[in-house]
Amino acid sequence: MREGIHPAYGPVVFRDRAADYAFLTRSTATSAKTVEWEDGNTYPVVDVEISDVSHPFYTGTARVLDTAGRVERFERRYGKKG
Repeated sequence: MREGIHPAYGPVVFRDRAADYAFLTRSTATSAKTVEWEDGNTYPVVDVEISDVSHPFYTGTARVLDTAGRVERFERRYGKKG
């Protein structure tokens, strides 16, 4: 690898504010905000909107849309072509 062209790769805390969940991993993402982790060290923290803890696919709370009803409503409103 060439020196000086790659971003710094180090420990970062990603925090899901919606689920009140955080995890420590390594990343090139940076942030001016910091947080003290469970091990007593201070790490940069990146706030995310959604993670595997709050995503509907992983939590099993995904909604199934009523596509048949939507199609029927469209056909009633604009008439069925045929």
